[in-house]
Amino acid sequence: MKRYPFFVVALAAIAGVVAFIIPSPGHADEATAAPYVTEIPQGYREWKWISSAHEAGKLNSLGAVLANDIGYKAFQQGTYPYPDGTIIAALHYRNTPSDENNKIFGQVQSFVPGAPTNIQFMVKDSTKYPATGGWGFGHFQNGKPADAAFMKPCFPCHQKAQGTDLVFTRYAP
Repeated sequence: MKRYPFFVVALAAIAGVVAFIIPSPGHADEATAAPYVTEIPQGYREWKWISSAHEAGKLNSLGAVLANDIGYKAFQQGTYPYPDGTIIAALHYRNTPSDENNKIFGQVQSFVPGAPTNIQFMVKDSTKYPATGGWGFGHFQNGKPADAAFMKPCFPCHQKAQGTDLVFTRYAP
């Protein structure tokens, strides 16, 4: 009789461990989670400037590319692949003529950032995002993340830049 309570307790403990380990239905495993960044990284406005970009055409935007300390060091040293923990931010604004500056110049030649259009992030975490070269991608408008359908072309596009670990931006010293 003394062994029966021990057996029941041991069986209950094993069942509890199994229930804890097996993921519940409807919850994605971290390794198979979509490669999308759904929260804006804290403090990104304090990161260091890497480069600027102008995208013409329908976008007609000006962008400032920033990186956290880990990313900044990797950009400076030309480190490929980027180390886990690297975060790159691209802040995009409308490319707007500066009426004030152009009056001084006497012609339209000065352009400044206008209204913000979006913020994009790349987060290097080879454990969390193994299926996309170790990168998670994020796009935010008005502080809200884009949906999965919008984000789907990010990795295939960045995959074309394999020689620079999927990053298009170059460090501008």
